[in-house]
Amino acid sequence: MSEPGPVPLWIAGQPEHGSGRLDVRCPYDGRLAGATTYATEEQVERAVAAAHGLRHRAAALPAHVRAEALAAVSARLAERAEAIARLITAENGKPVRWARAEVARAVAVFRLAAEAARSWSGEVMRLDTDPGGEGRLAYVTRVPKGPVLALTPFNFPLNLVAHKVAPAIAVGAPVVVKPAPRTPLSALLLGEIIAETGLPPGMVSVLTVPDERAAGLVADDRLEIVSFTGSGPVGAAIAAAVPGRHVVLELGGNAAAYVAGDYRDPADLERAAARIALFANYQAGQSCIGVQRVYADATVYERLRDRLVAAVSGLRTGDPSDERTEVGPLVDEAAARRVEAWVDEAVAAGARVLTGGVRTGSTYAPTVLEGAPADAKVVCEEVFGPVLVLAPVDGPDDAFRRINDSRFGLQAGVFTHDLTLAFRAYRELEVGGVIVGDVPSYRADQMPYGGVKGSGTGREGVRSAMTDYTHERTLVLTGIDL
Repeated sequence: MSEPGPVPLWIAGQPEHGSGRLDVRCPYDGRLAGATTYATEEQVERAVAAAHGLRHRAAALPAHVRAEALAAVSARLAERAEAIARLITAENGKPVRWARAEVARAVAVFRLAAEAARSWSGEVMRLDTDPGGEGRLAYVTRVPKGPVLALTPFNFPLNLVAHKVAPAIAVGAPVVVKPAPRTPLSALLLGEIIAETGLPPGMVSVLTVPDERAAGLVADDRLEIVSFTGSGPVGAAIAAAVPGRHVVLELGGNAAAYVAGDYRDPADLERAAARIALFANYQAGQSCIGVQRVYADATVYERLRDRLVAAVSGLRTGDPSDERTEVGPLVDEAAARRVEAWVDEAVAAGARVLTGGVRTGSTYAPTVLEGAPADAKVVCEEVFGPVLVLAPVDGPDDAFRRINDSRFGLQAGVFTHDLTLAFRAYRELEVGGVIVGDVPSYRADQMPYGGVKGSGTGREGVRSAMTDYTHERTLVLTGIDL
């Protein structure tokens, strides 16, 4: 049987092939997931020119047009959910149970954006609160800053595209999407679905370019917003390269969970252990808010540790297309080898492996470490792999100090029943979000999402991104009899 032909790029809403075949293979076993091509320089130019040329018309699109298009995308994703989930698993290596969850979230993102597009409106302000404002009325709205360049990562190849594209459509901003070359197929399928809506040509382009050509796309000042999700060094280089442009950066994290001393009931500890074990490993650790560090009060540490090691040891690894698999491979063998090297380095420095610590090809066994030095990479850097580091702490002062002792600050989880402690964590933890009673991996697609320190700038979440993509414009009417 011959291999399937490459799927097209979407250049200003039209399907086109580029040059140079790009094969996409499953990280688990190397089987072909699909293929596409790289956009030529001429195709990139047309996509950018179309977005720039459409910017005024896009901003003026009636709310119902934008909302209906977004609702149609949501419905079409739902109709094709199983096939799309299987595609995500094939190109990303994500277990199909988690791929289905990703599709469901993308369905919700486009639905939320449709709802927001209908309610996105302005504010009327009386200005006669002072004598100089008599007879004056202000109308304040938010208008798009300009076209968006969306640079998306491999770990959520559909939903993180949705989080950039749906808010852009909702506010009337054209968007050019460059997905990760390792996982472009889900984004290209989304481009096909968006093209079915009848939005103006130029509203959305989805194209692949090699990483070495991405800098030229970033440098094009016709794309006035750059929204990037990925590694810190790349994000810093983007921000430095375009100082006059609006840049949104989601640069990862080193998420910590604290289990407080009041979590002493066996049922509490079982639930905390189960949640931490699952969400340290569910994407093979390749989630910016996957649990990496766990600090437990010394009074509950040993009981939590035993339960946590048992829960991690019980996770099923293997073929991501198998319904029973909970932990799949990393994105490639090089990533698995890096995780292996970091664990080996920590062990050489005194850490103890409580479970896991074994690599098989691109798969790294879910791993729990104890006694890792504070300067080990598995503690102070983002592992982005299925590795969990445990340590006892002497109460919340010690826990919060250790959580904050990081150059990252995306989200943190605090397992406690103490409302006072919960609000203290909210005040003191240097992160973008504090999740009480659960892991830091929780994210609702409508809530503001983003970090501080080395975790980036700006916020995602449908309405938060809509705000980020726009600025206020004020109209003052004079001679109004109020």
